[in-house]
Amino acid sequence: MILVDDLDHSEGDDVARREFPLLNRTFAIDLSDANQQRLSEALAFIEEVLENAREVKQASRSKKAADTSPRLRGYTLTDVREWAREQGLDVPARGKMADEVIEQFVAAHPATEDAAPEDAGSGDAGESPAEPAEAASAESSAKASPRVEAAVGV
Repeated sequence: MILVDDLDHSEGDDVARREFPLLNRTFAIDLSDANQQRLSEALAFIEEVLENAREVKQASRSKKAADTSPRLRGYTLTDVREWAREQGLDVPARGKMADEVIEQFVAAHPATEDAAPEDAGSGDAGESPAEPAEAASAESSAKASPRVEAAVGV
């Protein structure tokens, strides 16, 4: 069987499958001795960089509900926006909703004060209010810091 170097596509007796650990994973590649040396040097450089670097954690998104107010039980701010546009009110596509608009919506939908509407009776067939958004509670899995494993195996 003739192996071909995956980097420079050369053939030779010195081409072999090489495995190396990186970022808590093991990779395999067919390399000549010369390209294996280049890989070893690159991994050593990465190890040195990582030893002197700090890990940056990504900012997590807030996990707040769309509207924390209990007055919209069973409805979302999207429902309020759609209703307001139907009423000819000027509302932003995103962001904070004016309290006056929410109050008008609550007044027009009495079911929002007592319980979730199941049959709000808006008169439009096929339309039902959306369920309230649930806050995501899944914790992100802990990841080990990305470090190059010790020596590169041949």
